[in-house]
Amino acid sequence: MAHLLLIDDDPVLIPEQVRQAFSAPRYRVEIAGTGAEGLERVGAGPPDVILLDLRLPDQSGLEVFQQIRKMDARIPVIFVTLAKTADAAIEAMKQGAYDYLFKPLDLHQLRRVVGEALEVVRRMREPAVLAETAPDAAPPDVDGAIVGSCPAMREVYKAIGRVAAQNVPVLITGESGTGKELVARAIYQHGPRAKAPFMALNCAAIPEQLLESELFGHEKGAFTGADRRRIGKFEQVSGGTLFLDEIGDMALALQAKILRLLQEQSFERVGGNETVRTDVRLIAATHRDLNAWSAEDKFRPDLYHRLSVFTIHLPPLRERGEDLPMLVQHYLRRFSRELGREVREVDPKALERLGDYPWPGNIRELQSALKQALLQASGTVLLPAFLPELAIGRAGSISDRSESGPAPPAGADLGLEAFIRQQLGPDTQDLYADTHRQVDRLLLPHVLEFTGGNQHQAARLLGIARQTLRMKLRDLGLHVTHSVEADEDD
Repeated sequence: MAHLLLIDDDPVLIPEQVRQAFSAPRYRVEIAGTGAEGLERVGAGPPDVILLDLRLPDQSGLEVFQQIRKMDARIPVIFVTLAKTADAAIEAMKQGAYDYLFKPLDLHQLRRVVGEALEVVRRMREPAVLAETAPDAAPPDVDGAIVGSCPAMREVYKAIGRVAAQNVPVLITGESGTGKELVARAIYQHGPRAKAPFMALNCAAIPEQLLESELFGHEKGAFTGADRRRIGKFEQVSGGTLFLDEIGDMALALQAKILRLLQEQSFERVGGNETVRTDVRLIAATHRDLNAWSAEDKFRPDLYHRLSVFTIHLPPLRERGEDLPMLVQHYLRRFSRELGREVREVDPKALERLGDYPWPGNIRELQSALKQALLQASGTVLLPAFLPELAIGRAGSISDRSESGPAPPAGADLGLEAFIRQQLGPDTQDLYADTHRQVDRLLLPHVLEFTGGNQHQAARLLGIARQTLRMKLRDLGLHVTHSVEADEDD
């Protein structure tokens, strides 16, 4: 149950709107009519999110906010104000407030902003590492956590321990879906800024111009539609930690501003001349080889060297063989609870089949496959018949689910539209790239099967370069055995 605290002297309208937007039993809403009462309630039990009026009968909302920051800087505070200029709310944003909304409240916008704030809280407070914890012993409310004890993951835990207390940038590398944000959260939670804010931003999911404004803010009139000053994440999260996922996809011009920020901890807002000072620890992640990209001028070498002071590499799931049973049990327990299933055990043949698949989509693909299996399951044991079709085995040959013939890739039986619907959710990231990978996972094996493994013919049929085809196969982990014609053609 999410705990919301509204500090507002309006006795009827605003409390009624908030209770309408966030009803029990999913939410618990507390109301405080004065700043003093609000601070007392925060001290008695910190809420997940605070809605704070700028004008209170006993003190200003800004004064209350400053006291809340001293009590627990991690609590997202959303200001509500009648004044359209909102100078005080902007000042609060500069000091770390989460957002501000205008009265009368737009309930759709209120739900969206509070929902995003609750996700920020989850990332800050939910333990990021379970390490060797047995799935049955894990806390029931720990959904997003690093699970595993194989040698490669033990090295990851050691690296987190070495760097967490150091105030240096960290670069996390690894294939898509390996859990890079969880490592970033673990570094934050075990570091000296654990009581300060943590925010995450996916650079690949935001257009270049919007990303610059999101990170650095902008002044009123900086561009068409900039009707008021906006405070960016580097200013908003000062004192805390900012995680930039997929930094390899960031435009070169924006990389120069990131480099200056790392060097000087200062920047200018878009369209402004005022130099803004900040104090942010930066953690970045990418699935790309930034060393190679910097040599090809696709990524700034100076920024790469600055970011890679300390690098943590996450192994792909196919290299974590002994962790697979633990991961399967952990996610079965979690998803069974979410989907109302009672599956508690995995049939050995089902586990063997999961172990034979190379998981090109890594943990994210494993989660998707287990969700699909649970939707098909009945009883308390996960049987092989419940598993979705897994196309390419470790040896590179197309595996069969039954005697009837070759199986299509995972998710193909549900259709692309169903895959997209299944992936959509508040925690979804990289959906565009994931959908394209899903299409490739379905399309490429069928084309290669049609051409008998001849990659030259397959590339011609697809209308792409053979080198592009090979790159796609490698990225997806689809190692299909070549035919004689293919070898001769090479």
